[in-house]
Amino acid sequence: MKKGFFYSISVMLCFMLVAAGNVLAGNACIDCHKKMTPGQVKDWSVSKHAENDVTCDVCHGDAHKSAKDVSKVRLPDEHVCAECHEEQFNSFKKGKHQVGWTALNALPITHVEPDELMEGGRGCGGCHNMGIKTEAQKKAQHDHGWRYQNNSCDECHTRHSFSKTEAQNPQACQQCHMGYDHPQWEMWSSSKHGERYFAKQRGQLPKDAQAPTCQYCHLPDGTHNNHTAWGFLGVRLPIQDKEWAAAQATLLKALGVLNPETGKPTARLDAVKAVDMARLTQEAWQSERDKMLSRCANCHSKSYAKTQLEMGDEMIKKTTILLADAINIVAGLYKDGILKKRDKQAFAYPDFLYFLRTDYSAPGSDSYKNMDKNVSYIEQVLFQMYMKHRMRAYQAFFHVNPDYAYWYGWAQMTKDLGEIKELAAEMRASHKKI
Repeated sequence: MKKGFFYSISVMLCFMLVAAGNVLAGNACIDCHKKMTPGQVKDWSVSKHAENDVTCDVCHGDAHKSAKDVSKVRLPDEHVCAECHEEQFNSFKKGKHQVGWTALNALPITHVEPDELMEGGRGCGGCHNMGIKTEAQKKAQHDHGWRYQNNSCDECHTRHSFSKTEAQNPQACQQCHMGYDHPQWEMWSSSKHGERYFAKQRGQLPKDAQAPTCQYCHLPDGTHNNHTAWGFLGVRLPIQDKEWAAAQATLLKALGVLNPETGKPTARLDAVKAVDMARLTQEAWQSERDKMLSRCANCHSKSYAKTQLEMGDEMIKKTTILLADAINIVAGLYKDGILKKRDKQAFAYPDFLYFLRTDYSAPGSDSYKNMDKNVSYIEQVLFQMYMKHRMRAYQAFFHVNPDYAYWYGWAQMTKDLGEIKELAAEMRASHKKI
């Protein structure tokens, strides 16, 4: 029976290769691109697209005929993929990956950073290049010559193989979900979940052993609709605990979502809503929490899973309260005139959405040449406490990583707070001498 099975597989592979060969033969695109971009041709030739006679012109159009008219080639976005993959496209539109590009452009810092990092895709734009772009955004990329940065599907299914198997491998998530503010890859891969996955890949565990991956928890059953209960900011409404609620309000002021003088919402709240960065109703939060409980219960008891997730909630509470203490210290320096409001700051208050930059201008610009080069180191420490260490402290709980939760997260936050207190005392002492 095994011989017959392998014979059938061999015959099928032969037919696939012959079919691909027939498509390859006499195709002007293939004949040229075998020389110009051989890697792309090789990827395509073993893909489902080749198997189903989906040739270059189906995705790229037929206007481009030679090297002289290469500007006429169509670089497909997710709408072209949707012509065949409508179900996946509609699912993707409901998930948070869909708002990647919108979220990037909603941040003030994006528009004063080097274009190569944003539009060019070698910084934040390299990962946030997901979601539907406006015609103006596409034109900006085209005008810069960065015409390859206009798709979403190929972030997970890389060109030109567009492999489903590749997209289901947790390493497909690694490129974006790693590093400074969201080291989910490092957390998961060094957790027990990740260790079991790699042991299973090495054949050290049975093939049916439980080994949850990113996709298993966040994109189950092939869905492209991904969300998390807490959102990227680790913020939700309402919060019943008074101390926690007050600390969260302080955080929202530092995010520019609440006016620090009146406590009322600013225009940034609409941006937060648009890009799904927070859970602004109990129902929205609970819906995502219930989904995750259901996933966890496939391996664990529901009561155990509930307890573990609630511990993660408590870490969000404690990190928010600790961070609020630090924000209030720096806000006090503004209030007392020791720190001065910069031109593009909306308020005399810390602003996390400008990241580590205090000059707001890209090198080479006139404003950069003429600006005051003095920066506020205490605000850089505060930002690091928020974006790097708070993120690690609570994200590590949800990704079951003890070392990241403590040494890379909570312990670093307490160190940051101590440094901020020391810096503030020094700044106040220096200010009195002036």
